[in-house]
Amino acid sequence: MDLGANEVTTFWKVTFPLILPGVMAAALLAFSLSIDDFVVTNFTSGGTVTFPMFIYAKARIGIPPQVNVVGTIIFLTAVALVAASTLLSRRRMMRDEALARRHSAAEHA
Repeated sequence: MDLGANEVTTFWKVTFPLILPGVMAAALLAFSLSIDDFVVTNFTSGGTVTFPMFIYAKARIGIPPQVNVVGTIIFLTAVALVAASTLLSRRRMMRDEALARRHSAAEHA
């Protein structure tokens, strides 16, 4: 903000990128706990068939392939997010090193 940006721009350009990993981690943790917390789901779902209730009902006669599909999708999504984060981090680091080299070369010239 000391360079002239307003509050909204400061939030989206500075604060949000800093808190995004924490928000994503919290969302993934909340999602995994909601699937794991069958007892609460069983008591509070009413007539609605939620995913944990579906798994429990089907597990008595055999685990359906949909469970494996959802588990695979969750796993692959997590792997893709980690890979994308690693690639972006490497690109930023290489860009910053190149800029530092250019700046250093310009100072010596």
